Amino acid sequence: MKDLLSRASLFSRRSLAILTAGLCLSMAAHSGEDQSGTFRFNISPNGYPPYLIVDGEKPSGIMWDVVALIVPRLGYDLEFMKIPRKRVDHMLADGFLDGTPRAIEWTEKPEQFLFTNPVVHVEEVFFFANGSEFEYNHPSDLFGKTVVTHLGYMYPALDSYFESEQIRRFDVSRDRDMFRFLLHGERFDTALADRLVGQWILKTEGMAEHFSSSETAISQYGFRIMVRPEWTEFVQAFNEELQKIRENGELQAILANYR
Repeated sequence: MKDLLSRASLFSRRSLAILTAGLCLSMAAHSGEDQSGTFRFNISPNGYPPYLIVDGEKPSGIMWDVVALIVPRLGYDLEFMKIPRKRVDHMLADGFLDGTPRAIEWTEKPEQFLFTNPVVHVEEVFFFANGSEFEYNHPSDLFGKTVVTHLGYMYPALDSYFESEQIRRFDVSRDRDMFRFLLHGERFDTALADRLVGQWILKTEGMAEHFSSSETAISQYGFRIMVRPEWTEFVQAFNEELQKIRENGELQAILANYR
């Protein structure tokens, strides 16, 4: 009997140890802190020049260069992934992805994620063909007009007008296409894009002489790194390093490469 009880006690301790180890592994797998030491960063299939450029074998662009500078300093290897926008939030929440560039205002449920401090600020303005009488100072200037917009993007300053159809939106999947539609389509009045993005595209596509942009912006957002809510320590460390490169000139040097 004593031997039987001893064996039962040993079995219970072993079972408890196995259960505890399994629980710890499960918690680690879902803690948000990547146990592999690799930070999986989304650059999207088409990029977002000049913030993310995916034309070559290796990514480039403002956001990639900043992440590639900071993440290794935090002790992670960096791996890029090309995830379509509609799948990003789910893959991030499920742990298949660790971070993606995002503004809080562009996120449907921002409370489900954590965001770093802004790396840069994006300024949304209107581009229009030279010779056009288009002028923007207030949303009412857009009533009855058709605006070329990016598929899947949210525009809080204009969404209510789009929903009421006081302003019509025409979605395209690539930023480059916005300007082609605007240049060659008679039914479109203006395109809504980040100022720096638009200037970059027009310069690289040789179309700069055909377009102008509004001085008035509809919005200015901080472009950040979005991660899972468990990544509190990562966000704190990233913000500290971001402040350092802002102060020592490394961030300014990156920005200078794309202006």
